Amino acid sequence: MEKLISCCGLNCATCDAYIATITNNEELRVKTAEKWRIEFQSPQISSEMINCVGCRGVGAHFSYCESMCEIRKCVKAKGFDTCGDCAEIKGCQTVAFIHQNVPDALANLQSL
Repeated sequence: MEKLISCCGLNCATCDAYIATITNNEELRVKTAEKWRIEFQSPQISSEMINCVGCRGVGAHFSYCESMCEIRKCVKAKGFDTCGDCAEIKGCQTVAFIHQNVPDALANLQSL
């Protein structure tokens, strides 16, 4: 399976927004928008917003990831590629929620 590791360690290659973008799958965009509107309690999410080439890729990013993700902002501000480059990762409260809920994310960072 392809791995496209985000700043926090999530695998963007498994994200529906990424898959819909690289396959130009409008049906998946619609389904993802519907799911995310409920999951993230964000009624403003539309299928047109479901475009992303991965957190660290050059090109389209989901609006949350592009402008509001505190993890991505921190990584960029420090000049890192991922949280795995930071010596403070073990005690970092910014990324702790992801690593507590998706242990594979931390493992992905450690494998880079």
